[in-house]
Amino acid sequence: MMIIHQLTAKMQAPRVFCRTQRTLAGLFRHSSDMADFREVFSKAKRVAIITGAGVSAESGLPTFRGAGGIWRKWKTQDLATPEAFSRNPSSVWEFYHHWREMTLAAKPNTAHRAIAECEARLSKQGRSVVVITQTIDGLHHSAGSRHILEIHGNLFKTRCLSCGDVEVNRKSPICAALEGKGSPDTDAIDAQIPVNALPRCKEHDCNGLLRPDVIWFGETLDSHVLTKVEKELDSCDLCLVVGTSAVVYPAAMFAPQVASRGVPVAEFNTGVTPNTTRFMYHFQGPCGTTLPIALARHESEVI
Repeated sequence: MMIIHQLTAKMQAPRVFCRTQRTLAGLFRHSSDMADFREVFSKAKRVAIITGAGVSAESGLPTFRGAGGIWRKWKTQDLATPEAFSRNPSSVWEFYHHWREMTLAAKPNTAHRAIAECEARLSKQGRSVVVITQTIDGLHHSAGSRHILEIHGNLFKTRCLSCGDVEVNRKSPICAALEGKGSPDTDAIDAQIPVNALPRCKEHDCNGLLRPDVIWFGETLDSHVLTKVEKELDSCDLCLVVGTSAVVYPAAMFAPQVASRGVPVAEFNTGVTPNTTRFMYHFQGPCGTTLPIALARHESEVI
């Protein structure tokens, strides 16, 4: 099965874009039997865990589509675009500075830690866990997960618009001009920082303007990352979908494609999603409560 190729063929445009659309529902019944899921989990050799913004929300980070998805007078979807950055790089960097500072103060929650602990434990048994995440906050890294595919990029990486260099950057603030800026208050005044004072590239005296190395609305997802995702989803024998609304494509179709080949898929979310009825299991509630139970050491594990 070639998941990414199938997804691409279904799109109107020849490239894969980050967008939302409706999904089909009502295909399968689902179970909330944790004991049954635990038996399936105990036998799985290759576990794929798809995570979304709901996991980060339990660490206190607002979601783009939730009640916290407003910065000053703008929806975050209106700021996270190439066009917005071209028009007003100062405001976009203010927004991302605010987002970076919130994230630097956030801590991995029990769901992040349960995933990381599960990966470490299963690796000693010759089993594998991969995290395929839509989040950009790096909290899976902070929790200790090692095998992570970030399909929407990383808030703490920058990309130079001139030379293309990508670097990890966790400085706070990322540049002096952004210190104390980025307030989300509706009455906050735009800083109007000169372009030459915004984050600049240090590679070989390039001095090009930097942007966050994240996938903005309307941009093509990284084909190299998608190829790795496809490989993992084609070979997994258990899939978990954690804290995702199932409305952002193509990620919304990853788990349904896995389910279509008969692989058990378990959804962990605070509510039902457009894909819930496609999956074998659905566990409703905070991920930080349900996931540690689901991924705890099974009695059959010898290590």
